[in-house]
Amino acid sequence: MWSCILTRDYSLNERLINKASSLRYFNGVAYKKQTNLLSLLDFKCCVNFHNVGPNHKNDAMFYSTTINESLRETCDPSYNYGEAKIKVVGVGGGGSNAVNRMVEHSLKGVEFLIVNTDAQALKMSPMLPNKCLQIGQELTRGLGAGGKPEIGMNAANESREAIEEAVHGADMVFVMVKEQTGHSVKNSIHFYGRNGRRNRHRWGSVIAGIAKSKGILTVGIVTTPFSFEGRKRAVQAQEGIAALRENVDTLIIIPNEKLLAAVSQATLMTEAFNLADDILRQGVRGISDIITIPGLVNVDFADVHAIMKDAGSSLMGIGTATGKSRARDAALNAIQSPLLDIGIERATGIVWNITGGTDLTLFEVNAAAEVIYDLVDPKANLIFGAVIDPSLCGQVSITLIATGFKRQEDRKGKENEGDVSNNFNKHFPFTNDGSLEIPKFLKKKSR
Repeated sequence: MWSCILTRDYSLNERLINKASSLRYFNGVAYKKQTNLLSLLDFKCCVNFHNVGPNHKNDAMFYSTTINESLRETCDPSYNYGEAKIKVVGVGGGGSNAVNRMVEHSLKGVEFLIVNTDAQALKMSPMLPNKCLQIGQELTRGLGAGGKPEIGMNAANESREAIEEAVHGADMVFVMVKEQTGHSVKNSIHFYGRNGRRNRHRWGSVIAGIAKSKGILTVGIVTTPFSFEGRKRAVQAQEGIAALRENVDTLIIIPNEKLLAAVSQATLMTEAFNLADDILRQGVRGISDIITIPGLVNVDFADVHAIMKDAGSSLMGIGTATGKSRARDAALNAIQSPLLDIGIERATGIVWNITGGTDLTLFEVNAAAEVIYDLVDPKANLIFGAVIDPSLCGQVSITLIATGFKRQEDRKGKENEGDVSNNFNKHFPFTNDGSLEIPKFLKKKSR
């Protein structure tokens, strides 16, 4: 993936309209800062050589308003641009399946780990043995938790040292708990419990709690049951989510029921569950790309940490579009996503990422930002990333994470503290009409 970096001395529009200052280059493993005064048409950026062949090392410099078609400095493909260490932990059969699909899609910049009490399920995983952690071996003897959270809870506590070692060294940990029915039900996380106690019967929360206690930024991503699974299952899920929420900094909830509003009636059940995995993958990628891949704006782990630390409940939206107004349409699709239960105007923090092909322009990034920033609270803290993926030629995808809903309620009546991101100035109206192509799984039901 290719992208460029600017220090945040000015807002993006100031960089676009006036002069771009303090452009950062990577020259091999040595990092140095050079100051350049550039007009928009002479905007320059360097290439991150993830997926770029060695023959591109000596490409000539040239100018363009596209992000990709810019100054190409000689870069070392082996250089580790992302300093923050991110780990994704799949809990139980459902979480493990989601992680397995991320591995299949070659999600880069993160380390993967799956945790389960079921030894057989771990053996069937394509993950390397050192990335599979069996917990509670003495308690369960490798036979699984049987859908009983108290067993899983005790198994996690039995293996606390192993879990601590597994997450050691991470700056950020995603803990993925995925509700799953069907043939994999015996391997999945279930929020069952006789007495409804919160933390003592939720073993996914134990793993998250261990990571958080080590000072690691901990993000939980959980799916909720379909309505056809019954009210009791929904209540149990909410109890488990409440336990997980207490042990993470940010909790992103993906309602499976909302997926029904995004697929056709002919969608197979297996395809629906694969869709849930893809949503989880895009959520992780949307955040990790901002941290690990040099982007249009110089966003580092500290920026993400400031928004997601103790942020509480969060929601995610995903939008994709093609055509002349694809960036604006993708942004509209993201904020109107069926996954967003409530509007983003209540969020205290927004993390969003725009991904496009080599033809993605700075004007398009600005158009997408205008749509999002017009809706959010002016006091909200916002960060974004822009990533080039050559496989998305002609298409733009936006992933948006809205955070801080619980924190806003806790501080109701008080002025929200924290940095306030500069909104984009509106110098570029986008009125071009273009056809909109939305993937079937993102199409909303007609109202």
